[in-house]
Amino acid sequence: MPQVHANDIDIYYVEVGEGEPLLLIMGITAPGSGWAAHAASWKAHFRCIMPDNRGVGFTDKPAGPYSSAQMADDMAGLLDELGLRTVPVVGLSMGAAVAQQLALRHPEKVHSLVLMCPWARCDRYTKALLRHMMVLKARLRPEEFMAFMQLLIYAKKTWDSDEAYAAMQQARDEAAQGPYPQPLHGLEGQAYACLEHDVLASLQHIAVPTLVLGGTEDRFIPSWMSEQVAERIPGCEIRLYPGTGHAFHFERVEEVNEKVLEWLVARA
Repeated sequence: MPQVHANDIDIYYVEVGEGEPLLLIMGITAPGSGWAAHAASWKAHFRCIMPDNRGVGFTDKPAGPYSSAQMADDMAGLLDELGLRTVPVVGLSMGAAVAQQLALRHPEKVHSLVLMCPWARCDRYTKALLRHMMVLKARLRPEEFMAFMQLLIYAKKTWDSDEAYAAMQQARDEAAQGPYPQPLHGLEGQAYACLEHDVLASLQHIAVPTLVLGGTEDRFIPSWMSEQVAERIPGCEIRLYPGTGHAFHFERVEEVNEKVLEWLVARA
């Protein structure tokens, strides 16, 4: 797996596909490989670059807390080391917070933005949820923590599907046996980056084409937060998928892949 040294850490990444570079920034707890089901669709048109964020995967995991601004600087450094100037960026959840900061702190590096289940500022409920996530990470076995995350991100319709439920059980089994679990301090660092993220007053300065996507039944980042982001970014488009949760991109994977690809290609 290739790596670069940027912003005082070693950042690991994988890439697939050819064509225009596309930076994919994953959410809290997940490595860049979490984009696999999407990159498989987008790689025919884009060179999909999928880094592990600081605190997870094979990227360095320094002591936290982290910040979304710091993690945006990680991504800017990665692009510099890869010799890339301006790229479209897709960010998911925490990755959407990092993508917002990348567009604000390094606007010359961002060609367009797809923000999936984003927020601009946490309310008290979301902050409490993120703090509770840190507590549970410290107390639960990996498979138990995975079960909690699944309760948080999947809509009821997904839980009612036998096929989807079997896949969730498999994910819990893999978490129990995984050789490289995210350490507690890595999760804590990322969680602090999420709960302290606050760019609500700055979103008006994002000047690139932006698409916001989310689920109407998201319990983690409620749809009003995504709507708030879309309202603040000039000319932003938004689409919310009915009956889906925080993991709407998995619950409607083919539909979401097609939408994102169509939107990005039209703005290439």
